[in-house]
Amino acid sequence: MRNLKKVTILLLARGLGTGLAPKAPGTCGSLLGPVLVLGLIWLQLSLSVYLIVSVLIYLLGVYLCEQGARLLKKEDPGEIVIDEIGAFTVVMLPVLNRPLSADFFWVSVIAFLWFRLFDIWKPWPVRYFDRIHGGWGIMSDDYVAAIYAAICLYVTLILLGWF
Repeated sequence: MRNLKKVTILLLARGLGTGLAPKAPGTCGSLLGPVLVLGLIWLQLSLSVYLIVSVLIYLLGVYLCEQGARLLKKEDPGEIVIDEIGAFTVVMLPVLNRPLSADFFWVSVIAFLWFRLFDIWKPWPVRYFDRIHGGWGIMSDDYVAAIYAAICLYVTLILLGWF
């Protein structure tokens, strides 16, 4: 039973294996973010329920990151990507009230690019949160980067005439 718990923690923390990509595991893991958000949009959750789910994913991610790092005996293993996946629930906030359409793919691409920029660049205060040890730090820097990405996504969509 104990091995099943370890396997489950690592499977979820590694984004169902996307974090095991030999190159750019964070980028590969981020690809599951739009899929997660698409599933949540499909469920037609109200904004308040969606935000609660985002917070629950964050809290679950803190646990998974903490336990996963402990199991891997690393402080912030690159293969742990649940932080990138969960953060997409924040990145896509500007488009939650939009109906699903073919544009969702392109909006997801733009959101993905903005998020990866801020997650890699780590401007203040993202870098501050990146320095926090454990699961809280692993999750928090990505959620803060997601706020920047959401703002830039919103502005980009306005400039493209989508809003």
